Amino acid sequence: MSEISLFRLSDGKATMLQGDASGLERPLQTLIESNLTNLLRIRFLASEYSTGKTHGGRIDTLGLDENACPVILEYKRSVSENVINQGLYYLDWLMDHQAEFQLLVAKKLGEAAAASIDWSAPRLVCIAADFTKFDAHAVQQIDRNIELIRYRLFGEDLLLLEQANGGSNPTPKTINKSVSEVSPANRPRSGDKSYAEWLHELSPHLRELLTTVEDFIASLGDDVERKELKLYAAFKRLKNFATVVLQKNRIVLYLHLDPEQFAVMPANCRNVSNSGHWGTGDLEVSVSNGDDFENAKSLILQAYEGRVTTPF
Repeated sequence: MSEISLFRLSDGKATMLQGDASGLERPLQTLIESNLTNLLRIRFLASEYSTGKTHGGRIDTLGLDENACPVILEYKRSVSENVINQGLYYLDWLMDHQAEFQLLVAKKLGEAAAASIDWSAPRLVCIAADFTKFDAHAVQQIDRNIELIRYRLFGEDLLLLEQANGGSNPTPKTINKSVSEVSPANRPRSGDKSYAEWLHELSPHLRELLTTVEDFIASLGDDVERKELKLYAAFKRLKNFATVVLQKNRIVLYLHLDPEQFAVMPANCRNVSNSGHWGTGDLEVSVSNGDDFENAKSLILQAYEGRVTTPF
């Protein structure tokens, strides 16, 4: 069981609040679905979605995350329920019914959202009062994008979500391909190189700098998870806090920080809250050398700690 304890501080005294994990009933599922954007930065699509007569099941929650990746959320209501296997079954169904999912996205979020779906990293998110060590081990052995999230209720006004595993991060199928092996038809949009292609073309200097940047971000905490998508790499806890986009002469970081918090914009940064860009986050940080990276470290740390973040 998770050892997290929550205390209320009053007049210098700490009083422990008793957390409730007695069973995730439908009202809590409804609460999570109503607040998916704030809780997990996932856009809600459907609840209890039927997989049809042939498959004979219902997906608890369907969504689209901030990286435009499909998300299946399943809720474990009892210790004996094998929610991971059930979720994997639905994940396979989803990959076989991409057109159906795309129509759902178009209906709920619009044609632009449907056209931008990234099928390279569909997610299975399992939410439960707790998970066993066998659950966590099984996830690490499965080459799928699975996240385990614990919940606790404290009274009627506090909900705690805790990531129970680092998430499995299967290697994208194109990561080891050379540029000549990546068909132009597989590019997300004409003229846009994929992250894997840019990685292949980086100069030795930028490749070394990229390794330094990513190692630093990963070292911020055991809960940091890296997800490589078609056009960028995302670093997340429960939600993205930094994304990395590669360009010919620089590495571009997009951080989930509010640019309006800065009286003077930091060096090599700009406000992109109203500008289109790959990745997520409203503060763009340009890194071309070691000095740029040193200046960016404190900003990356702020984004990781969620000190001043922007809404999704």
